[in-house]
This record gives sequence, C-alpha cells and structure tokens, in this order.
Amino acid sequence: MRRLGTGIGWRPEIADTVERMPGIDWVEAVAENVCPGHLPDSLLRLRERGVTVVPHGVSLGLGGAERPDAGRLAALAERAEVLGTPLVTEHIAFVRAGGPLTASPRLEAGHLLPVPRTRDALRVLCENVRIAQDALPVPLAVENIAALVAWPGEEMTEGQFLYELADRTGVRLLIDVANLHTNHVNRGEDPVKALAELPLEAIAYVHVAGGFERDGVWHDSHAHPVPRPVLDVLTDLASRTTLPGVLLERDENFPGPGELERELGAVREAVESGGAARGAADGRERPASEGTWTGGAGSEGTPGEGAGSGSAGSGDDSVPPAGEAGAAADDEAARQRLALAEAALLSALVAGTPVPEGFDRVRLGVQARALAAKRADVVAKVAPELPLILGSGYRTAFVAYAQGHPMRGGYRQDALDFAEELLMGPHPAQGRARRELRRWWLDRSGPAPRPASRLGQVGRVGRSLIRR
Repeated sequence: MRRLGTGIGWRPEIADTVERMPGIDWVEAVAENVCPGHLPDSLLRLRERGVTVVPHGVSLGLGGAERPDAGRLAALAERAEVLGTPLVTEHIAFVRAGGPLTASPRLEAGHLLPVPRTRDALRVLCENVRIAQDALPVPLAVENIAALVAWPGEEMTEGQFLYELADRTGVRLLIDVANLHTNHVNRGEDPVKALAELPLEAIAYVHVAGGFERDGVWHDSHAHPVPRPVLDVLTDLASRTTLPGVLLERDENFPGPGELERELGAVREAVESGGAARGAADGRERPASEGTWTGGAGSEGTPGEGAGSGSAGSGDDSVPPAGEAGAAADDEAARQRLALAEAALLSALVAGTPVPEGFDRVRLGVQARALAAKRADVVAKVAPELPLILGSGYRTAFVAYAQGHPMRGGYRQDALDFAEELLMGPHPAQGRARRELRRWWLDRSGPAPRPASRLGQVGRVGRSLIRR
C-alpha cells in the first residue's frame, strides 16, 4: 500500500483549521457528504497542495443480506475519480434490512450495525465485497466497527473474521483501534488477541478516535479526546508492523486548533513508540501471526497459525456442493438466513418488535435509545428549522416519535414524517409554533415548494420566533 502518513478527518466545521494545521499529509472525507460537481473550496485547495483526499463511505451496507446497490457504488466510484484518490473505504456493517428477501417492509438503521461473525455472514460479505471491488476504479479497504451488542452463536473472533475476509477477497483493511477498545469494554473482546490474529500486510491505514464510558458501556462518540487505552492499542499495533497511515477522527464537539494539534501529537507519539519497540525486537523471532497472509483475491488458502484456525476454518466456501448451481443455491440460502436474522434485530431496535432470542435485552435497549438519539441529532442538522420551531421540546418529541416510527427513506424524509406526525396528533406546540411547523411541512412536501433557500427559511423561522 502507498504510504499515507498522518491525517485527520476533514469536516466542514474544521475545514479552515485543517488547512492551517502543520504536518497533515492527507485527509478523509465522508463520501456521501461530498458532491463531485461542487467540491468544497477547502478540499480543492488541499488537493492543489498535494494533500491526498480519501472518500470514506457510510451507506453501502456491505454486511447486509442484499447485494450492494449499483447506484451507491457508482456514486462512490465517481467520488474516487473526482478526488483522484488512491483508495476508497467503507465499513463491515449492515445499515438496512427487510425488503424482498424477507417479504417485509424495508427498515433503515441510520447507523452502522455489526454483522454476525458466522460462516453465512462471511460468505455473503465476501461476495458483496467482490461486487464492490469490481465496480470501483481504485482499491477498496473495509473498516471494523464498534458495537454495543453481540450476536448469539458467533463462530469466529473478530480477528479470525477479518483474516478470512481479507484472505478470500484480497480486500484491504482499515483498522479502527478505537473500535477495538470499544468492543473490549462492551463485549469483553481482547484487542491484543484481535491484533495477533490480523493479516497485518492487509492494513491500508488506521483510525483513531475518542469516546466515553457511561454505566459500563463505551460510546464511540468521535466527540471526545482520544483516551490512553486507545493510544495503547495503537502503540501495540505499530509495534507489530509499519503502519501505512494513521488518521484522527473527530465528528462533534470540535476543539480549538491547539487541542487538535495536541491530539495529533499524541497519535504520532504512540506510533513512534510502537515503531521503536518493533525496531528493538527486529533481532528476535517474529510472531507466527506475522508474514502468513496470502492476500490473493478470492484465495481460499489456509490461514496462518492463530489467524484463522479453529472455528473460523475455511467454512463451507472452500468445499462447494456439486457444480456451480449448487454453490449458487447455497449462496442464496445464506443470504436468506442472514436477511431474516438482520431484519429481526433491526426491527427490534427501531420498530419495537420482540427482541430476538439470545440477545441481551438491556444492551439492545441501550442501542435502541442510541439510534433514536442519533436520528434526532441528524434530523436537527438536516432540518435545522425544526429545533427552532419546537424549541426545547424538539428532542423529547422526536425520541418519542422514533420509538414507534422507523426510518423509511433517509433523514430528509424522516424530518417530513416527524413533522407530519406532530401535525396529525396532539402536541404541546400550539399557536404560532404549530402554524410555523405546518408551513414548513407544506413548503417541503407539497407539489410546488416555495422557491426559498434553506438559509432563508431558517432566517424567517428564527425571526418569527424572536417576535413571539
């Protein structure tokens, strides 16, 4: 892999700061937030200076039961070409479920959810990754995610699952050390064991981010300083292999330039410390987990010791039934089983259906509330007029709405559906606030919306509220 160096997640809120920060070799931008025909001036200036820009996708749902959507893949490919990037990245996660495979309504999570580490899920994920690789003009790397919940009956550890995925598809890995720490706190998984099982040669780059712990649950917020345990995992990883790139993520609660530079300094120190330890160990025998990954696209080779032995095995991918027809039938059967499992979990999280057998009910409740809170936050950004209209009652009203109303078409549609529900039922917002809400909804859902910009709408609503 091409060496990237030290980078930071580019966000509009800190665009000016990122441009002025010393020692930034590359940036990563959320792919869905970048319009290929209208790149932000900040990204254009960074590219002119030779700073690499990597698009980071969040909506493909490669771990979902359905094959990747051709339109989403084409959009990601377009962004890769426009940005001239050496690679694109996505997540090992599912973000939607239901639909034709389950003969049930399609549900949107609005969040990255973990796939079960089973042979069925691995088989489906491998095919989905191959489809994405064929559609993209540059190499693909996929990221391990943080999880609040654990699937019952898993057949592999995280390290084994990632090893098998990389070995069978040749896909690169984006290792998020903050997510390894999150899964240590939330699921009792040892990050040292996960690192020992990884195919180190497959690593494209590394994510580092902050979070916080509450009531025994670690929340991967990307809104807090990077804690020492996360930096320790980074040092451990850097002691095992030379890292092509390391990137600091920050999505909320942005600190000043000085604090961001200090965080980047701590990241560099952690990498350097790991590198020094690796250098000191050069004369000693290399661990068995290093240097064994074959990395062939579609390879079904046997993993090295400690990387894919035991329950991971080769699974039913390595010995297909008689002929291609039998293998295809098994593929579809695996998709069907995964579709039913993911739909049941997502329905419990966003539609209030019974918790599937084997899941921790308390932990699923925490995840459901987290999903509702995230929906409230994102809708407030997509439709900033709603918090202005509803005032302090916005968040309570939206979270109550979200508990019984799953997303059905993205966050903009979610905002419209929420407003419509308030207008149809009793709600504390009365008088002028209710009239403003009705006007806002009509502006955006009627056949002929008023030709006013969002900024103008926000200003008009704000002035109206100030006059009250």
